[in-house]
Amino acid sequence: MTMDKILTWFEKRIEPFPAEEPTQPPGTLWAFCWHYSKGIWPALALLAAFSVVIALLEILVFGFLGNVVEWLSTANRETFLADEGEKLIIMGVVVMLVLPALVILWSLLIHQTIIGNYPMIVRWQAHRYMLGQSMRFYQDEFAGRVATKVMQSALGVREAVMKVLDVFIYVAVYFIGALVLVATFDLLLLIPFVIWLLAYILTLWFFLPRMAVVSRRQADARSTMTGRVVDSYTNISTVKLFAHAGREIDYARGSMEGFLETVHPQMRLSTGMHIILHVMNQSLLFAVGTIAIVQWLNGAATVAAVAVAAAVVTRLSGMSHWIMWEMAGLFENIGMAIDGMNTIARPRAVLDAANAEKLKVTHGEIEFDNVSFNYDKHGQIIKQMDLRLAPGEKIGLIGRSGAGKTTIMNILLRLYDIDSGVVRIDGKNIAGVTQESLRSQIAVVTQDTSLLHRSVRENIAYGRPDASEEEIVAAAKRANAHDFIVGLEDSDGRKGYDAQVGERGVKLSGGQRQRVAIARVFLKDAPILVLDEATSALDSEVEAVIQEQLFNLMEGKTVLAIAHRLSTIANMDRLIVLDGGVIAEQGSHDELVCANGLYASLWARQSGGFIQADPVDESAAE
Repeated sequence: MTMDKILTWFEKRIEPFPAEEPTQPPGTLWAFCWHYSKGIWPALALLAAFSVVIALLEILVFGFLGNVVEWLSTANRETFLADEGEKLIIMGVVVMLVLPALVILWSLLIHQTIIGNYPMIVRWQAHRYMLGQSMRFYQDEFAGRVATKVMQSALGVREAVMKVLDVFIYVAVYFIGALVLVATFDLLLLIPFVIWLLAYILTLWFFLPRMAVVSRRQADARSTMTGRVVDSYTNISTVKLFAHAGREIDYARGSMEGFLETVHPQMRLSTGMHIILHVMNQSLLFAVGTIAIVQWLNGAATVAAVAVAAAVVTRLSGMSHWIMWEMAGLFENIGMAIDGMNTIARPRAVLDAANAEKLKVTHGEIEFDNVSFNYDKHGQIIKQMDLRLAPGEKIGLIGRSGAGKTTIMNILLRLYDIDSGVVRIDGKNIAGVTQESLRSQIAVVTQDTSLLHRSVRENIAYGRPDASEEEIVAAAKRANAHDFIVGLEDSDGRKGYDAQVGERGVKLSGGQRQRVAIARVFLKDAPILVLDEATSALDSEVEAVIQEQLFNLMEGKTVLAIAHRLSTIANMDRLIVLDGGVIAEQGSHDELVCANGLYASLWARQSGGFIQADPVDESAAE
């Protein structure tokens, strides 16, 4: 129990989940590393101090052993303990107590305090920062690739910093101390060590920059490979429906071959380093041994000098291989950190204002005032739009694909920042309130419902995590979802509301996913409701039941409903017809049919309730 308490004490020295809000990391390597290290610098500084002290004590022990050899070759056995006993006791304390105690503390600091907590700080802060990235960012990236960069950059930062503060400080102190120690016994013996050290530095200078380049390429190739594999798994239904497993295999193989193209050059460099280092170490052993013997034969070197030189050569030979691989590992980790940094350190496109306040909707008035917006690659989608929704008003948005309907929803939710104009809710500019509070006041049901890979209960309660079990079940019943939920069972035997729905809700049918999403909205009960083809995935019988419940949900709320099936929104207070990013018509269903304009044309074309697509389809922009 005492040992558990000691281990726990060291494990709690660093908080792996700091509470402060994450900020954009710097875009340069060591500033990026420091950004995630500044909260634990006392532990890192202590680690460096331990490395220095341990290296010095080990050199001190080598020097003392040389003295022992000298004493044993010249001392009188009868008076040896009396003459040297005190020194032997002191060195015994150092070897048996001080060094082990330091190594124990060093090991606890590394393994209990730093190794686990340090990368978790990086993951925690990076993940929170990435969650604040815009929709545009994630539309341009593989989800698996982003996740890989977050995970591997955490390890890259930890290893890069720890190798510098622990390994290389230890090595620098040890090398310098070893050279000084050899020089104190015989200056001539110092020559092969200096030559070896210069050759070692040149070897590192030649190989390591090349290793760094390869490592950076390898980190990026690894992220791409993982991203492609995850993309295939995420879209497995599409892969199977189109019978493209072979194509996906080729797609993944291309990235795997690209990864191998970085591995082979890395291994070639490793082979070259290993061979050169072996030759250097053998040459050092031969040179030091030759000089030591010649000097001893000439009476210029003592037995102690020969013993110390041989011991140092043996130690350096072993350390040199370790150091070389540590250096190679350093550059590999630097490559991973840089690769992650290039993604994680990007600025957020949509930011809360410095003095942003929380939005609390009391009336539900929505106003688009001279709003213009365009996506990066699709031209202008919304053009100087003026639109006002009175508190509690229910409007339907109509238009061909690419007319700007979903874009209006995205703008209202501030998933993108507009180019010009102002969007207001209850008179407040949504750019001046926090994004979290804005979206907490708006409930959304989209056409493409994506559930979290969690239980049904957690998915329904996502909009209101503090909801009781009774409220969750009531929301499911209102969405006509309770009956199928109680019959669910996952592969681990969890049933009903405890059953897991699979990634993106893949274990449920499209209609079931939609009903869970609608139950979530019922439970959230936000004052503003956005419906984007909310019942499109339901069969006619279920849709009729849900439509009735949705109309109940709409009571007292401001509603923005998007639909291609005009019959689902014909009874709205007002219909807004979009065409080419502007409002072409507006009015009630009867008024617009009588006007014989674009809406009347769309209504007349309906067959089964769907609108014919516009020849220019900009739906990708939405």
